[in-house]
Amino acid sequence: MTASAAASGTSLRIGTGFDVHAFDPAVPLRLAGLEWPDEPGLSGHSDGDAVCHAVVDALLSAAGQGDIGELIDAHDPATENADSTQFVPRAVERIGAAGWRVVNVAVQVVAERPRIAPRRGEAEALLSRLVSAPVSLVATTSDGLGFTGRGEGIAAMATALLEQI
Repeated sequence: MTASAAASGTSLRIGTGFDVHAFDPAVPLRLAGLEWPDEPGLSGHSDGDAVCHAVVDALLSAAGQGDIGELIDAHDPATENADSTQFVPRAVERIGAAGWRVVNVAVQVVAERPRIAPRRGEAEALLSRLVSAPVSLVATTSDGLGFTGRGEGIAAMATALLEQI
């Protein structure tokens, strides 16, 4: 049991993650581990997958294991243009080594595009395999407000529930 879990007297922990990336029409869109044809991609050192990045941060946060920057070096040429789905199992491995397992993850995407609903099941299945637990994915727009509302990028928020093992 980690010191913080022992102090709180609980075997459950919740963590949150948030990520945002601007659109980059020069690259393909990867979001929630999927390729989205005919959509502008996201800028970033890796593939810019805001969903995967938010999930990694939520997992690590819940286990008290830092954030994605401590797992992935954004200046390492080996992770340049990397598929972000490879980061999620690394986070799951790290939290497992710290004595935690994933109970579930919930993700909220804030964007004008792409439409998530037609591929929700596919994305949830992929993400659930990556974390070995149920993942739910929902989406909303920001009603024309802010950078997401102006169609300049995508934001993703994730919440992870972990259980001590």
